[in-house]
Amino acid sequence: MTSTYSDVFSPDEIDPRVTVHEGRQTVEIDLSGLYFHSSKDVNAFFDRIEERLQETGEPLWFFLDNVTDYRVDEDAWFAFTRRGRDLKEAHSMGTLRYDTTPETRAQIARNKGTDREVPNLFPDRDAALAHLSTLPSRRRERIHHQPNYDRARFMRRLSFDEPARIFNIDLSGVSFEHSRDVNDIYDWLEQALRRAGGRWYFLINYDGTRIQSPAWVQFAARGKDLNERFSLGSVRYAPGSETETDIRLRAESRGFRPNIRNTRAEAMERIEEMKAEAAVA
Repeated sequence: MTSTYSDVFSPDEIDPRVTVHEGRQTVEIDLSGLYFHSSKDVNAFFDRIEERLQETGEPLWFFLDNVTDYRVDEDAWFAFTRRGRDLKEAHSMGTLRYDTTPETRAQIARNKGTDREVPNLFPDRDAALAHLSTLPSRRRERIHHQPNYDRARFMRRLSFDEPARIFNIDLSGVSFEHSRDVNDIYDWLEQALRRAGGRWYFLINYDGTRIQSPAWVQFAARGKDLNERFSLGSVRYAPGSETETDIRLRAESRGFRPNIRNTRAEAMERIEEMKAEAAVA
């Protein structure tokens, strides 16, 4: 099977570049020398960081980024800035960067005390760590998310078309705020599928759906698991610009075809194509 990203961005290569310091409440990310050629490289890198954060069970961290000598191609820049923004918005209590090149050291010295000074950029790790130690933590006791959705009401959004073997899932207007929302809804989807039995084509209404940054890792994991066990193929429609962009970006590194269409009729046409493809496979 061909990898969807270069070997430099495999999980085994990324993991040594991500260090979790529990005592400091800090995640170090070593970008030094990396060259992001494509959005696939970017998505593989940020997917793994999100997975590592999910493993900690703690949502909030300081970030210490070594940005020495890294490069991002123009083709990868949009994905890099978007995924970086989403990561920091969801998990950052403060982000510091350091660049050890002589040019950056000189630039930092020239700009110090002027309006061109970048307050979170430092010439070395020690200087960044010294400043990090002065930042206040925003952690509180572990958050126990309250449910946002009611099972009985949500189940009315689901229906099975037995002759067409289609499972209709209406996620219109749903905002996945955190992992609790994801787990509740995917638990209910799984219950419905277990009762129905067998595999189905998933037809999913994403009109006005939002997947917030803290929910993405769990959303991707539960979606992958559900599809592997119960789906003959999935087609999404009317996802909206923000959600569609996120789905397409994350589909690149996970190696699946997002199958996004503008309307339900177009999504149904795609399902018919998938059935035809399956018949001749």
